[in-house]
Amino acid sequence: MNLGLYGFGPPHAKKWIIVDVGVTFGDLRTTPGVDLIMPDTAFIEEEKDNLLGIIITHAHEDHYGALLDLWPRLEVPVYATRFTAGLLKAKASENGRHNYPDVRVVEQGATIDLDPFKVELVAVSHSIPEPNALAITTPLGTIVHTGDWKIDKRPGVGKAIDIERLREIGDAGVVAMMCDSTNANREGHSPSEHEVCEGLKTWVASAKNRVAVTAFSSNVSRLKSIMEAAAAADRHVVVMGRAMRRVISVAAECGFLDGVPAPLSEDDFGHLPREKVLLLLTGSQGEERAALARIASDEHPRVAMSSGDRVIFSSRTIPGNEKSVNNVINGLALQGVEVVTDRDGLVHTSGHPRRDELKEMYKLVRPKVLVPVHGEPAHLVAQAKLAKAEGISEVVLTQNGKMVRLAPGPARVIDEVLSDVLLLDGRLLRTPEESNVRERRTLAVAGIISAMVTLDERFELDSDPEVVLVGIPEKDDEGELFSEALADAVENAVESIPRNRRRDRDVVGQAARRAIRSHMGQRWGKKPMCHVFVSIIT
Repeated sequence: MNLGLYGFGPPHAKKWIIVDVGVTFGDLRTTPGVDLIMPDTAFIEEEKDNLLGIIITHAHEDHYGALLDLWPRLEVPVYATRFTAGLLKAKASENGRHNYPDVRVVEQGATIDLDPFKVELVAVSHSIPEPNALAITTPLGTIVHTGDWKIDKRPGVGKAIDIERLREIGDAGVVAMMCDSTNANREGHSPSEHEVCEGLKTWVASAKNRVAVTAFSSNVSRLKSIMEAAAAADRHVVVMGRAMRRVISVAAECGFLDGVPAPLSEDDFGHLPREKVLLLLTGSQGEERAALARIASDEHPRVAMSSGDRVIFSSRTIPGNEKSVNNVINGLALQGVEVVTDRDGLVHTSGHPRRDELKEMYKLVRPKVLVPVHGEPAHLVAQAKLAKAEGISEVVLTQNGKMVRLAPGPARVIDEVLSDVLLLDGRLLRTPEESNVRERRTLAVAGIISAMVTLDERFELDSDPEVVLVGIPEKDDEGELFSEALADAVENAVESIPRNRRRDRDVVGQAARRAIRSHMGQRWGKKPMCHVFVSIIT
């Protein structure tokens, strides 16, 4: 997830702009029950009076996905291109969001005047329409924020990367460049979208039965290539998945799908011959609720694949999703469906620069300072080494929350500010502590035990303790019921407390809790979460 802050001015009177407001996704292991994770904006909220605006480089979720949730905390103008604004509006409408941001549509190549910043949107190539680098000019010079990019002179839809403008900006002098590091450890040059289009045409044309293609829904160039491949093979495109339909609708409004036949809906699937259909669907990352996963498990109500059909993954597996994707592939294999991935042919390419493209960008922009961004630590280090080898003398490796001074003087980390995350937990946006995610992890691993202890007016047990286990084996390895053994353990623990001290519910509760966790540790090897309720009859 991305959120960049650029400030200009003396320490206590800075003016700020935000570049991108993105999300990442929760996972069952570390954030069970959490849908989205986004940056905590507490620092800039305190500086809101000095915040001039938000500029969105492009409409990928890791760059704009938190905008609807975080904008009400900031309430400043948002600058975005037509396609990005269109996707944001469609997303807000689908989710019933009424507090819509103040979005101001700007064209690629335009300059936004946010004194003391002048921000120019420079067209680059990426796996979505209208991606931009930003040339941010201040009284102390110009910095370039590359956003997500690659060098692709035939991107399929929209403008190609504006090499000449980047060279002109470099000629005028660039203080620093914040540069995408995603593929900094990969040699060579990323293949063009045009090459992928040709590869897809080959795979679709050679199929004898149904074809399904799954891809990232925001990659409009890829969607258009798939539609062109279907048309060339005399197939009708059937679109499945809400996100896919949303992107296609906005892309069509912007003119990016001109020249290809309009797709059909999944209701038309059953009426088409096997050799005349191409399914375009979501689920490339193995998402269990997506169309492809439901087809792979033979649980989709209207669509099914048969032996001899072909499924093409026009995507890469994001690290962490390997198991989910393999589950889908195995489900398809059990149905006799042929699966094609980028290991079998050129059906996907990255939207990020490899090392040769990074070298070319360095030569175009010629920054005095290079700050690697957008990547895991290994990617940032790989770009830092490459930049130094290519002659950039000042390279600053930084981390979330570090404040880097770019000018005047040598670039270096000068301060650190709050940099945490917020979790979208159902309808609640909370800090990890407020969401009690740590307790959920314990629940997932070791379950929970609830016990009820009732004392009479003489502070003796009024009845046997009641114990309820959730997410825990019923019996130990000797066949004894945990619930009965724990009731005995709680009873012994309570009776061991001097009667006059049993007046204190906390003392009774703590003794019972220790007894439960000790017994479970000995007999199960785990210590579950434990809640003890103590009542005294008076």
